[in-house]
Amino acid sequence: MSTNEDTPPRAVVPANVNEPDRITFGLTFRQLSIIGGAGLGGFGLYRTFGHLLPPAAWIVAGLVVFAVAVVVALGRRDGLPLDVWLRHGFTLGRSPRTLAPGEARASSVAVVAGKPSVPAPLRSPVTAVSPTGVLTSEGSDKVLIACGITNIHLRTGSEQGALLGGFGRFLNSLAGPAQIVVTAQRHDLTAYAQATVDHAPRLPHPALQAAADDYAEFLLDLDSQRDPLRRQVLAVVTGVHAADPAARALSGLGVEAAAMDGPAVASALAAAVDPFSPPVPGPRAVPGAPITLRSTS
Repeated sequence: MSTNEDTPPRAVVPANVNEPDRITFGLTFRQLSIIGGAGLGGFGLYRTFGHLLPPAAWIVAGLVVFAVAVVVALGRRDGLPLDVWLRHGFTLGRSPRTLAPGEARASSVAVVAGKPSVPAPLRSPVTAVSPTGVLTSEGSDKVLIACGITNIHLRTGSEQGALLGGFGRFLNSLAGPAQIVVTAQRHDLTAYAQATVDHAPRLPHPALQAAADDYAEFLLDLDSQRDPLRRQVLAVVTGVHAADPAARALSGLGVEAAAMDGPAVASALAAAVDPFSPPVPGPRAVPGAPITLRSTS
């Protein structure tokens, strides 16, 4: 094997790949709009009400307004442009603190710090989930693909290059927006311990049965003393017909990939809304599907 095959592939990605275009004076269109809008607004006020104040007062007020506009246009806070950060803060201040599913009712009043607070309806971006797993959100159909993982660092340089090339072909094959979601969730080991205990009596040798019992106790101790996590990788692609090509492209990378049906999509959405609760055993019904119960008596 040559040295080139052992060398990991390297790609140079510009740090400012998402940087907006500079229009003039090293400023973006957003920054020019803020500064120019403040200047035009101040000039319009001066032309209309200039006779009410002396010129010195207008100069001082103009300098203050111009300084504030420059700070808002060029400043950043928490990784966001300052105007975006202020807009989010204003929206958060006017948004209700209490959200509940369903429609708003005047009789549903919660008392917070001695003041009545009417809960606002909680709007979900997901409007429908079909039994086949097609998720409708923001007016477009999306499909969730459950993916496995692979360790690229354990491959040789040529294998890493092949995997990166395959992932690039997957990205180039997308005809619409896509998203890859990686989450870590609490993993309950009691089911595995119980399955080990149930299977232990069928083992052919007593030593194997004792080892299985010890392993079940180890799983229970690990579940009670530690916080085991499991990683879930979901690829969200736009379009019903994009599911099969995306799953085949991801399978070519050496990972398991399969489109999720309606109950699996409902379970993934429920886990995303409440990630700290253990998953409910059994499949979940999709919204709008009737739930029936067969009596055993």
